[in-house]
Amino acid sequence: MKPQDIIREKSSLWIFGYGSLVWKPDFAYRRSKVGHIKGYKRRFWHGDDFYRGDKEKPGRVVTLVEDEDACTWGVAYEVTGSQVEESLRYLNVREVEGGGYVTAMVEFIPREKGQGALSALVYIAASDNPIYLGPAPDREIAAQIAICRGSTGHNAEYLVRLADFMRLCCPEVQDEHLFAIEYFHVDKHSDLLTFFLLNCAPQI
Repeated sequence: MKPQDIIREKSSLWIFGYGSLVWKPDFAYRRSKVGHIKGYKRRFWHGDDFYRGDKEKPGRVVTLVEDEDACTWGVAYEVTGSQVEESLRYLNVREVEGGGYVTAMVEFIPREKGQGALSALVYIAASDNPIYLGPAPDREIAAQIAICRGSTGHNAEYLVRLADFMRLCCPEVQDEHLFAIEYFHVDKHSDLLTFFLLNCAPQI
């Protein structure tokens, strides 16, 4: 589904973020909801050679991998009116052109009780993407994150902010992959992590 097709069909749209979008959407929106989608697991399997890394040392950022038994928590943002076109134009540059992501529609389930499921747009990096890095042991992923930096900042900041979001907004959820990588990072790079904890407070 191309962004221009979505614009033609929608006067309002929900956009689901599960990576940096949970703390840094960088587009205007009407409201947001914390919640999850089913059938996908979040993994640090995608490469980033611009925002959180470079050509020589690509960082690792998250994508979604299909798994019928899994669910992924994040934030859905509702955009309306002119915000639809503006947000999609921005995300097309940030996620599609710059990150190699493609779009899909998913069912988003808000965390709030009594809230019905919503149809939401999501960006996913597939394994045929040129900068897709694929699976690796959690310890190796943590080591790679520790040495990468891009135009937006250190790759470790991305890891810390995402883990902080989960603890703050989804405290009952155990994201084993995310927290294992954070654990190995803390074990080897506690000074760097302390810096980010002190200077990169969650902005939810």
